Amino acid sequence: MTDDVLLHLVEPAAWRAALSAGSIAPAPEGFVHLSAPGQVHLPAQRLFPGRRDLALLVIDPARLPDPVRWEPGHPDDPAGSRFPHLYGPLPTSSVVAVLPYRPPTPAELPAPGDALARAVALYTSVPVRRAVGVGDVPGGVAVLDPDFPHSRDNNRLVLTRPVTAAAVETAAEEVGGNAGWPHLAALLTWPGAGTVAAELATRGWTAEELVLMGRPTALPVPGTTVRAEVVDQREVQDLWDRGWRRDLASLGDRLEPVARQLVGREQLNDRVVAVTDVVVREHGRVVAAAQLRVDGATAAVESVMTDPDVRGRGYGDAVLARVLELAAAAGCDLVVLEAAGEDWPRHWYARRGFTVLGSTWSVDRPA
Repeated sequence: MTDDVLLHLVEPAAWRAALSAGSIAPAPEGFVHLSAPGQVHLPAQRLFPGRRDLALLVIDPARLPDPVRWEPGHPDDPAGSRFPHLYGPLPTSSVVAVLPYRPPTPAELPAPGDALARAVALYTSVPVRRAVGVGDVPGGVAVLDPDFPHSRDNNRLVLTRPVTAAAVETAAEEVGGNAGWPHLAALLTWPGAGTVAAELATRGWTAEELVLMGRPTALPVPGTTVRAEVVDQREVQDLWDRGWRRDLASLGDRLEPVARQLVGREQLNDRVVAVTDVVVREHGRVVAAAQLRVDGATAAVESVMTDPDVRGRGYGDAVLARVLELAAAAGCDLVVLEAAGEDWPRHWYARRGFTVLGSTWSVDRPA
């Protein structure tokens, strides 16, 4: 945990609105109420008693354009307490991470300059914030969405603290059995989690390393002669559908509901982060696409895809360049992505300025 940050609690819908507006407006008193890391439980208990669905904004004070004054808080606070008050709007670009606030579990606060911690925070936070149901399990939480049972991203354990392989398996079997998961799945994100993933592989699980890569937006955007356009997400769905049907053709009769759910789940992300989809067309047909998800000063590149029959024409560079431009315009200083550890895209991204930050592990097996 770092003490070099300030915090602000906000309801998820208010944070999503702030991402669109670019800032959080001051309260009627003329300032935004902030807290130091050791204080945030006081306004949480007073303003949001019993709530575990709030978003905890981790703020870099150096990015605030207006003064912060340490002043007395509520009369019921401990004697002598002083709280940071921001006398001006809170820019979303000052928020280096957004975490689920789930007391009494302590939140791990990324330092503003810790790109790996910020990437892990994003990839573990978004699934929790968009989930229909969240439950505590050893090492983290289980996220559930019964509308999309075939999406492992929406129905799995998200584990941020060390646990044993046996504990992962037991929790997954209990939660997945009660929820009717067709697959048991977990994301393991703590340092050294690869050892547990390897042990789970000996127990019949599939284990995949996810390499986290990052790129400062200050780097020049890769050059391209093709310009990608921003579109409504519905225009990308046919490309996604074609891709999933190619990848999952071996499912046979089970393909239809799985492909439909994997495409349909995408609309959930824009409820908690700012999502922009960009595409390249040939003869009016979408043949390449990428998605940008902005969550304060950190953005993620997702769903970079090109139809196989048009690869080699620079369309991947075009959609990547456009989302990098959009991330910089949104005030992000860091763009991150996940790449399969044993697949070629990680090398493609490395040639375009992304560097390896660390790894997480995705594990799953049939229920």
